[in-house]
Parts: sequence; C-alpha cells; structure tokens
Amino acid sequence: MSILNVEHVNHGFGDRAILKDVSFRLLKGEHVGFIGANGEGKSTFMNIITGKRQPDEGKVEWARNVRVGYLDQHAVLEKGMTIADVLKSAYAWLFDLENKMNEICDAMGNASEDELTAMMEELGEIQELLDAHDFYLIDSKVEEIARAFGLMELGLDRDVTELSGGQRTKILLAKLLLEKPDILLLDEPTNYLDAVHIEWLKRYLIDYENAFILISHDIPFLNSVVNLIYHIEDGVLSRYVGNYEDFEKVYAMKRSQLEAAYRKQQQEISELKDFVARNKARVATRNMAMSRQKKLDKMEIIELQSEKPKPEFNFKTARTSGKIIFETHDLVIGYDEPLSRPLNLKMERGQKIAMIGANGIGKTTLLKSIMGYIKPISGESVLGDYLYPGYFEQEKKYETNISCIDELWAEFPSFTQYEVRSALAKCGLMTKHIESLMKVLSGGEQAKVRLCKLINHETNVLLLDEPTNHLDVDAKDELKRALKEYKGSILLICHEPEFYEDIVTDVWNCEDWSLRL
Repeated sequence: MSILNVEHVNHGFGDRAILKDVSFRLLKGEHVGFIGANGEGKSTFMNIITGKRQPDEGKVEWARNVRVGYLDQHAVLEKGMTIADVLKSAYAWLFDLENKMNEICDAMGNASEDELTAMMEELGEIQELLDAHDFYLIDSKVEEIARAFGLMELGLDRDVTELSGGQRTKILLAKLLLEKPDILLLDEPTNYLDAVHIEWLKRYLIDYENAFILISHDIPFLNSVVNLIYHIEDGVLSRYVGNYEDFEKVYAMKRSQLEAAYRKQQQEISELKDFVARNKARVATRNMAMSRQKKLDKMEIIELQSEKPKPEFNFKTARTSGKIIFETHDLVIGYDEPLSRPLNLKMERGQKIAMIGANGIGKTTLLKSIMGYIKPISGESVLGDYLYPGYFEQEKKYETNISCIDELWAEFPSFTQYEVRSALAKCGLMTKHIESLMKVLSGGEQAKVRLCKLINHETNVLLLDEPTNHLDVDAKDELKRALKEYKGSILLICHEPEFYEDIVTDVWNCEDWSLRL
C-alpha cells in the first residue's frame, strides 16, 4: 500500500532549480536511503513532503490518517523549554484532548438537557481515547525513554538550550520514538550522536517494522539499515534497489554505459556532419546528404551530466611550532559546575589526537578551555610557543543576509573577487552556491565555506570539532586525505572511527576523566 505519493514536483530558489519533475512513491515497510551531494535538495525534499515548504509545481499526497515523525537537522529548541517539556510535547494532541474535556465540564453547568447528553457522549469518547493511549502513564513513559537515552543524569528540568548538539539530537530522537509515528523521516540523525547511540539507533532501524526515509552521509550506517536508495543529482531523482554498496555498483555501470553511448554517438554525428558538408553541393550526392541531415535533425542527443567539482582541501602550514603545543595543570573544565576531574594533559608537536566519548561530557568545552577561548573552573592550560591555531567550530547559525562571497571576503579583505571565487570553487562550491546567501545553503555547503576559511589561513595546529558533520562522501574523503598529509598538529573531535583511525597518532577517550557519564 502506498503511504506517500509525490508527483511531478518542481522547486527552486531564484533561478536555481533544485528539484526537476521529481516523482516518488513510498510503500509500507520500505527503508529508504535518500542520498546526493551537498546542496542537491535532500533537506528541501523533506521540507516539501512535510508541508514546511510548498513546491513550485506538482503535488504531494499522504495516505489518510498517517502519522509522520520528522527528525530535522535544523530543528530549533526554544529557551525556557526543559527536557521533560520537549519529551512530553510528543503527547501534545492528548493534552489538547484533556483541555477540551475540561472545557466541556466547565460548560456543563449552563447546558440544556439535550446539550448535556451530547456533552456526556463527547466526554466518553475523549476518555476512551485518553485511556487507549495510556494518557495517565505519560510521566512513566517519559522517564523510561529518558533512561534509555541517558537523559535522566542531565535532569529532566534542565533547559534544552544549555545542552550539546548530541544531547539535543538524543532528546529529539526520544521525542520522535514516544510519538510512535507510522513513518519516520530522519535528516542526518547520526550527526552529533556518539558511537553508543549510533549503534543503538542502527539496531532500532534494522528492526523497525514501518517505513522510513533516511538522509545520511554516514555510509556504514546507511548500508546497514536501508533496502532502497533514491539518488538525487542535478535535480533528478533515481531509484535503486538495495543498499549504498549496491547503488554504487549499478550507478558506476550506468555511467560507463552512458559514456560509451555518448562517445559512439559523437563519432556518428561527426561522420554525418562531415558527409553532409562534403556532398550537399554536388547534384549526384545531394539527396544522400539531405537524408543524412534529416537523420541528424531527428537524432536524440545523449547528454552527459556535468562533472561536479571535487573539493580540494590543501591546508597552508605556518612556521614550525615549539615542541609543546599545550600542557594543562589540574585543569577543571565546566560552566556552572565541573565537568571533569583535574586534568594534566600534554600535547607535543606532530601529534594528531582524536577526542572521543559520549555526548555532553565536555569534549568541546575541553577544546575551548585548552586554547583559552573560555575560562576553566580552576587550573590552567599553558600554550606553547609560535602557535598558529586554526579552529573549525561544530555549528554556526547564519541569520543575516550575508552572501557566500562576502562571508569569505570579510575574512580575507585583501583578496580580489577572482581569488575569493577561486578559493570557494576549490572547496567544491559551484557558481550557484557562491552567489547564494549563507543562510539558504545546506549544512554541507556551509561547512565547505568554513573549511575554505580554515585552509586559507596559515596554521600549525588544527582544532576540529566534528568537521565531518553534513559533509558528503567526496568532501569527507578529501578532508581525510588532507589531514593525513597535514604537517602540523591536530586535535580532533569526531564520532566516526572510519574517518579518524587512519589520521591520528593518539586517541583520548574523554569518558575516562568526565564527571558526567
């Protein structure tokens, strides 16, 4: 049975076409991986099918009474909301029913006999719905899921805006599971999740009986949970049966077949044109030339998709640093309360260190405290000599109308416009991205702009906080190559072992010193 039908959807931003005549059908039990390079329109497609954005043309039809749960990578949690508030919002429709029941009870005192009978019937129906959905057990259900996600230790009365990216993702996932939707829509769910919860989510999705659509650049994760791939490229959506590995084989074969057909056709076109040019003026051969020209005119020309620019991340290295990068003396990190025991850590020139561990234990806080970007609770971090640090922050919100070009120009005012455009193009951004506003770019495109800033500064120590989040496969592979070749030192926060294992010389498990597990 079809759960979702998308027919002939077109959508764009300005003169930039994102989706071109896209049709899609989701059947019960299908586990769909939705893939494509950064900026190809994956999140736009999700926003259209959830009604957050209207398509320019085409229609979207859901089956009747289907409940949809959407994990949005850009979801905003408001200040003042507690963890308990967010989790309980999964039952908002039941609380609305309770409010309606209270309103009916208040109105009963002034009701006629007929009205009273109707009110009693409605009250009975609402009560049955509340009982059927365990309304009076909501608190225990919330506590149960909070324990499963390790949220009880944070305190259910904690303000959600004080939490790390990984903790917020876990809360949104927990809320989604409490809603028990008929279909899950997951946009980059593994971003910010630690290894333990990625594994938990993987097992959950493998056993999930209903349908889901998953956007992810985490290939091992994607491979293990989907049975269908939808690939979007140049606004066109194509369907492939199997997981990502199956898609890669079929896609490569289709591309090589298309290239062979293109070369053969180009050869034929060249020969036909040559014959027409040589024979159209001669009376004896004019008819044959006209026949060849008709064949040319009727020919359906094969077009190869333009090659996407592959990013190039080549870090500029500054002069050699001193032997010691930093040394901490009884450093205790935190904001209102300590997150760690006293730390005595040391990093030397040439070390490349991965910092790993569960979400919310203070990895980003440690990184910032070491470099002096924020004050520790006690102790100190002593930085070495001749440091030229480059910092890639985990996330940045763009709310002003600054363009991609101006964002880079503000960082490098001495660059010419040609140099700015060339630098952005080298990072895999096309003209349509370079001329767009930062706030309308996808998460992956924004990350490439931030990486562009980083590689154009001379550095000898890189501080990278989850740099792979949002990046597509090509960008991830290129970043890995560049970091392996980087001559300086690296302190890297990452939740993907397959990314960092070939890069680093040391791994620090931050759970060993954290006070919050």
